[in-house]
Amino acid sequence: MTATLPFAGVTLIEYQARLLIAAGAAQIIIVVARLTPELLGAIARIAQRGVVVDTVRSAVEAAEKLHPLSRLVVLADGLITTEDTIALVLRDTGHDALVVVPEAGAEAGLERVGGQMAWAGVARVDPRRVAEVAALPRDYDLQSTLLRLAAQAHATHILLPGDAQKAGHGIVHRAEALDAQGRAVVARLVSGRRSWFDRYILAPIARLSLPRLVERAVPAHVAGGVGTGLGLLGLVLIGFGLPAFGLIVTIIGTLGLGLAETLAGLRDEQGAVRAHSALIAGLAALAIAVLGWQHYRLWADDLAPMFAIMLIVLAILTERAALYRFRRRWWASPPAYLLVVLPATMLGMTLGGLVIAIIYAIVTLASAIETLRAQV
Repeated sequence: MTATLPFAGVTLIEYQARLLIAAGAAQIIIVVARLTPELLGAIARIAQRGVVVDTVRSAVEAAEKLHPLSRLVVLADGLITTEDTIALVLRDTGHDALVVVPEAGAEAGLERVGGQMAWAGVARVDPRRVAEVAALPRDYDLQSTLLRLAAQAHATHILLPGDAQKAGHGIVHRAEALDAQGRAVVARLVSGRRSWFDRYILAPIARLSLPRLVERAVPAHVAGGVGTGLGLLGLVLIGFGLPAFGLIVTIIGTLGLGLAETLAGLRDEQGAVRAHSALIAGLAALAIAVLGWQHYRLWADDLAPMFAIMLIVLAILTERAALYRFRRRWWASPPAYLLVVLPATMLGMTLGGLVIAIIYAIVTLASAIETLRAQV
């Protein structure tokens, strides 16, 4: 079954469900001819995200599951798309809407919906259409008949944007094509991060390593364990008088934890995502604390531990204020502080590095507060 083929670290149907849940879906209905163990496993994982999942074999069963006032978004079997494309049909105010592409340039196998257009795999239809299909003989195909009824009801045609086509939108049924598209999705996922550290430091590494990790089904906790181990080694090196080298190893550890966080996100392991994010922040805080202590131990300078504590407190406040949806790319993040401190530490100016990081945290915090005030 196409739905259970591997895609971007999960199965294709889990990826589709993720898009629908992100769009606000409260119920997912899967039309199947038969239930396989792989599909049952995917359904169980989807249900863990707090959405109702029903499987049906006919339009009659589907009509019984639908609330008459619900908004129904239909995705084609084998569809690969993005959240922005799903949002196209949700923004439209009509009763029925079909995302379409010109028939002349359409892929083979796409269903024609009139007006020299072909269906691009995303539609919003009135639940009454399902009831209308249910009233027809059982041998009518649910998807095709839904489209034809929507077209007869003068559904709005929404042309698929060029950006969606560039992002790989399409209906795929071959494992090789799904694998290639899955790699592209993983690359876009890490490239779209809002933190400059993630985008310019983590993303290039992730684009090279994540497809291989996904292909080998490496668990997120394994990657996270390696990252944590490297981070702890970095802390030991800092404590034993090798601050610059220790910071480098600690930064590499945060990159390992970042890869683990991304892997967990691909597989909808939300608990693991939060755990790895907390480990990154904790590792960065410990590195700054050990750095301040080591400087005090060598030079008996009370300013170093005081600045280290000040930076940790400011970083915590900044993370609380810098909400993800408002985050600007230049804002600080836990591993970014380590990278800011590193050059000065390599020059033997640890105290100066801490001061620069403190100023960076203050400016980020001020910007985050003003951004939040503007939203009130």
